[in-house]
Amino acid sequence: MRRGRSRLSAALVVALSGIGLPALPALPTLSAQQPARPSLHAGTLRPGLKLDGRLDEPVWAEADSIPDLTMIEPTVGGPTTGRTVVRVLADRNVLVIGIACYDPDPSGIVSYAKARDVHLDNEDHLRIVLDTFRDGRSGYQFNINPSGSRFDGLITNQGESVNSNWDAVWEAATRRDSLGWYVEIRIPVRSLIFKPGLDAWGFNLQRRIQRLQETSRWNGIGQQYRIGQTSQAGLLTGLPAFSVGLGLALRPALVGSAGHPEPDVPLSTSLEPSLDLTQRIGSNTVGSLTLNTDFAETEVDARRANITRFPLFYPEKRTFFLEGADIFDFGSGSSTDVLPFFSRRIGLFDEQQVPLQVGGKVNGRAVGANFGALAVHTSAVDSLIPSASMGVLRLRENVLHESSAGIIATIGDPQGRANAWTAGVDLTFQTSHFAGDKNFLLGVWGLGTDHEGLTGDRTAVGVRVDYPNDLWDVALNWKRIGDGFDPSLGFVPRSGVNLYSLSANYQPRPGKWGIRQVFLENEASLATDLSGRWESWRYFFAPINWRLESGDRVEANIVPQGERLTEPFEVAPGVIIPVGSYGFTRFRLEVQTAAKRRLSGQLTWWFGGFYGGTLHQLEAEIAWNPSAVINLSLVGEENIGHLPQGDFTLGVVGTKLRVNFSPNLQLNSFVQYDNESRTVGTNTRLRWSFSPLGDLFVVYNHNVRDELDRWSFLSNQLTAKLVYTFRP
Repeated sequence: MRRGRSRLSAALVVALSGIGLPALPALPTLSAQQPARPSLHAGTLRPGLKLDGRLDEPVWAEADSIPDLTMIEPTVGGPTTGRTVVRVLADRNVLVIGIACYDPDPSGIVSYAKARDVHLDNEDHLRIVLDTFRDGRSGYQFNINPSGSRFDGLITNQGESVNSNWDAVWEAATRRDSLGWYVEIRIPVRSLIFKPGLDAWGFNLQRRIQRLQETSRWNGIGQQYRIGQTSQAGLLTGLPAFSVGLGLALRPALVGSAGHPEPDVPLSTSLEPSLDLTQRIGSNTVGSLTLNTDFAETEVDARRANITRFPLFYPEKRTFFLEGADIFDFGSGSSTDVLPFFSRRIGLFDEQQVPLQVGGKVNGRAVGANFGALAVHTSAVDSLIPSASMGVLRLRENVLHESSAGIIATIGDPQGRANAWTAGVDLTFQTSHFAGDKNFLLGVWGLGTDHEGLTGDRTAVGVRVDYPNDLWDVALNWKRIGDGFDPSLGFVPRSGVNLYSLSANYQPRPGKWGIRQVFLENEASLATDLSGRWESWRYFFAPINWRLESGDRVEANIVPQGERLTEPFEVAPGVIIPVGSYGFTRFRLEVQTAAKRRLSGQLTWWFGGFYGGTLHQLEAEIAWNPSAVINLSLVGEENIGHLPQGDFTLGVVGTKLRVNFSPNLQLNSFVQYDNESRTVGTNTRLRWSFSPLGDLFVVYNHNVRDELDRWSFLSNQLTAKLVYTFRP
């Protein structure tokens, strides 16, 4: 098997050289010895364990434990404020994790959220990481706070980020007393994919005490490491031979809706069934089928004012596309400048929904390789686009200890354009043991594409060198995107350019004057056309960016930049900036108060030159959490421009109310207004998780327009979706 994998890696290198990538520089010297990984032995789960957060059954006292974590912030290796004791139980079907979080001052625990999938960074919380393939590259993350709010996600980009839109079936119960807080978590193994035959998984845990800005961790002790770096995880040993049973999961749903799609249009009603089916193919592969997929349960996208020349990026939220989404990630450093596969191109066109009739997907990991394949068919929409069939294939092989080599290919076009395809290869060398204990990454990738009517240079290539560590964070990126590079299923906001960026950020921790960490940021970027003539440049400098011991933050930036317009740019309705070269300097002042307080927020003021005039950008984010039941937030942005071509004001304001009746019942209301469309849109969403396998969603959308002298009705819709997962 090693011989076959070596041949694949060699073939990928040859393919890269064939599309003209530069020769790889010599790899850096690595530490020859890997540090020993601590281990925790899983106890045997017995029948009758009650999930209540009490941890008082005898089986918990008998199980092996992690007696405490190690502080990594503010002082590496310092004494923790309160002990964290961790135990794990397992049988063939489920993993149960019990954690006691002792606290000498439980009244100071910061915990406001109860809702599912809320980011818990600003509260007391636990983060649990599972590396079920023990490959040091992938994994799952489960977070929970003392109020029972649950967050789950797929670890992506070798631990650099987490895809928070992925959801799994799991349960948790929390409890507090005079000594601290406690949690029991039950994760069915059928919610995970894992390598067969392993009796040990990668396992790590991190605790945050928000009022003290204190973080402690089991393994990966170093401020240069992230909890998502599964190469730094310890080991959870003594695991049984897990069973996934039949491996079949049926997720039928019934969606009913009624509303007025336009003014003066009769009431429109519908009742539509849909079905998501998954079949486990062994423990390490999942096959999925979706019929009549819809957007009923997803939250609306937040409106944003766009004063750039390029489209904004919005993430995927649909369940079918999120399963195994980490496998389809491509090209270290490509970010949103070049995405060969962007699933929101399927089922959406010009902000209109396109019926997704049927879709199938297979994703998994085997013999050191990650693989995913997707095929879908969408219906025609009158006067918009024809029906279309599309597919994606992704293969990525693990090489060395933390590195990978892969290929991607797509076929088909949402608009029905013929001969549509995209193909590419990527190589990523990564280590967390550079010069002993530092992170280092070197990535290269290349892509080609075509479809009917496409001309010009239809290739794109990129190189990234990254040294992402706590004291120094240095990165160099180069991308060349052909003027004809327009992948049918991808996202490319800017083509026909060379993109260069260099950042060198110095981030010391003074340990005095009340400052936790200083970020001296230097980030330069340059875009040229394919002939080398500059199109835009920017230098971001932060002489002040201080994170205080209290959790508050202050920042001041100086940002000189330039733009060369080759065609007129309409920055706002009726305000058109003519062709020409422009240079100006912008400034930013920002203050952020610590989110540990019931009332917190961030105020940002951008000001300075802008295309021969001036632009003031005022941004405000305010959060009020009077209790764990009610969370209220307000977000606003105002762009006030004064240009020779005219003045403009673009503003967006939104408010979100969350009523958390329990961790399984929440009501969210999101109201947004922007003065460009002069519309108010409301999205009110009730989610009741009446079972770990079942949800009821009730969503009401209402839109009105400001006609200066009155408010006029635009549309409304009431939707109810009942979904339940059957696991025979």
